[in-house]
Amino acid sequence: MKIGALSQLDVGNLIEDVEYMGKSQKKELINRLTVLLMHLLKWNYQTELRSRSRELTIKAQWIQIRRHISENPSLKAMLLNAVDQAYEIATISAAAETGLPESAFPDACPYTIMGE
Repeated sequence: MKIGALSQLDVGNLIEDVEYMGKSQKKELINRLTVLLMHLLKWNYQTELRSRSRELTIKAQWIQIRRHISENPSLKAMLLNAVDQAYEIATISAAAETGLPESAFPDACPYTIMGE
C-alpha cells in the first residue's frame, strides 16, 4: 500500500472483515470442542465401545484445537464460553449417538480444557 493510499482505506469494511474473521475462528473452535467433548463423553460413558478409532479422534481434536488457539491467540479469552457452548451441543449429540438420556451426563463440562 502506498503511503498516500492509507487515507483511502475503507475502515468500516476492514472492521467488518476483522469481526467476521473473529466470529469464524470462534465458530471453528466451538465445532472442534464439540467433537472432542462428544467423543470424551462417549469414551467415558460407553466404556464397552472404546476403540482405537475413537481414541485417535480424541487425540486429533486435541491437536487441532491446540493449533487453532496457537494460530489465533485471541481465542484464549473466549475459551471458557466456547467450552460451555460446545458442551451443551456435545451432550445432546452424545445422547443421540449412545442412546443414553441427556441426564446421564453431567450438567457442566467435567473436563478441564487447556488454558482455562
